[in-house]
Parts: sequence; structure tokens; C-alpha cells
Amino acid sequence: MMEQSVNTAVEEQRINVNGLTTRYFTAGNYDPPLVLLHGDADSALDWSWVIPTLANRHRVYALDFPGFGDAAKPHREYSVEFLTQFVADFLNALGIERAILVGNSLGGLVALRFALSHSQKVAALVLVDSSGLGQVVNPILSHLTMPLYGEAAITMCKVPPSNKLRAWARAALLFAHPSLVPEAWIAEQERMSLLPGFLEATLSSLRDQLNLFGQRQVLLDSLGQLQMPTLVVWGTEDLIFPKEQAQDAVSRLQKGQLAFIPECGHIPHIERPEQFTDALSQFLAGVDF
Repeated sequence: MMEQSVNTAVEEQRINVNGLTTRYFTAGNYDPPLVLLHGDADSALDWSWVIPTLANRHRVYALDFPGFGDAAKPHREYSVEFLTQFVADFLNALGIERAILVGNSLGGLVALRFALSHSQKVAALVLVDSSGLGQVVNPILSHLTMPLYGEAAITMCKVPPSNKLRAWARAALLFAHPSLVPEAWIAEQERMSLLPGFLEATLSSLRDQLNLFGQRQVLLDSLGQLQMPTLVVWGTEDLIFPKEQAQDAVSRLQKGQLAFIPECGHIPHIERPEQFTDALSQFLAGVDF
């Protein structure tokens, strides 16, 4: 499933971090390293379509958060604070002292919280259709946080063929052109729905981020503290968070840049990988590491 370019070997690895085992993909050999953080209900596989290109200029690491992908899924609360600490422990375990953090959706919020608390470890920050940059969110997601409603959805989606319906429903929500969604992404969504603990982790994470009124953790007022170069990337057709949140965020950053990806939804690195890597490469070319 992992697309590769010439001379780019993408390796799938496992690592135990403080008793939690996780999967990560890695490729490339150049510093500073790039660390890629996926969104809620997704996995490290989301970055498959851009890792080979990014690895031409960086050592790339794409990890599964606990609760997602092929990571351990203990019964616990999957708060943003817990995931942020896991990223810190993951970097320490691999001996990564300073990195470029790239986060999508939930991964963006985790990357942002990490950058605010460990600024010396973040060479540059990239927020991709990120959580935490405004209160507004699609009500389909906020309604899942209601008592019992989310649990009922979990029960329904745990078995075939409902896991397939869930995958395609997510595609319609996350992509501007759902009919063009890669089969590998759909297959990963179907597979994860059947993994014990995955849907429970997803719901726990959603409830930490959202309530019926929208996003609970809005960090706009903290953006001015960031001193590292920061790129905000957004699909113009994002149905989860409106693109105005990207514009508001960039206006508050000391060293902020904005890249809109046209004809694109919530996950640009899957739907428009070439445009995504072009925007990221242009941004990084102007950063003095």
C-alpha cells in the first residue's frame, strides 16, 4: 500500500514507548527530521502518498497514535494531553532532539500543543486542516459526543458490512471528491473498524476535543507565542473546519504562512499529494535550520 519513488525505501517499524507498542513508517536520511501526525480515526497510513517525496530531503517518521492504526489500544481516555506526551516520549525513544512537526486535524492540535510546551524541539510547524483553530466544527462530529449516541454508533460499525458503510461515509465527509479516494485508505478504514478498542479510542478522543457546541480546545490566543516558522495548509472544500479558521490562525502567527489547496477536502496529503508536497517544500525551502 505504501507508494514508493525511485531509490526511496519506506520501512514499517514497531517500537515500544513506555509500555505502549506502536507502528511507524520511516524513510529518508536527511536532517532535520519530519514527524507526521495523523487525524482522529485515521492512522500513519494516511501519509503513504507523500512520504516518498518528502523523504528525498528529510528523514521522515509517520507514527500511529495509541488507540489508532496498529498501535496498542488500552481502555483509557485518549486526551490531547495524553497523545502530546506520547509524541514527546516517541521522539525521546528514537533520540530525535529537534524536528519539523506536521499534523493533520487531531494531529495538528497535538503538534500545536507540543510546539507550545517544547518550542526548543520544534524547528518548524505545519498545521494541516488542524483542530484547535476555531470553535466551528461539522455537527456530524459534535453530535457523536452525545451520551449514548456515540456508543450506539460504535456498536453498529463494529461488524461487516457496517464497517464498509462507515468507511464510505467518512470518505464523503473528508474528501472533496469521494469517488477518487484511494482504495488503500478505504481498506484501512474498514480494517480498523474491526480492531478491538479502535472505535472506543476514536470516540474518547472526539469527546476530549468537541462538545455539542463545537470545539472545546481553541488555541488561537496562544498562537502569538510561537516563534518557529509555521505553515497552515487547508483544503478549500474542507467540510470539517471552515477555511476561515486557517486565515484567522495565520493572522495571529509571528512567522506564519498560508497555503490553500484547491478542490480539496480535509486530508490534502491524500487527496492532493502533489500540491501538498509542493506547498510544504516551498515553505521549508525558506526556513533556516
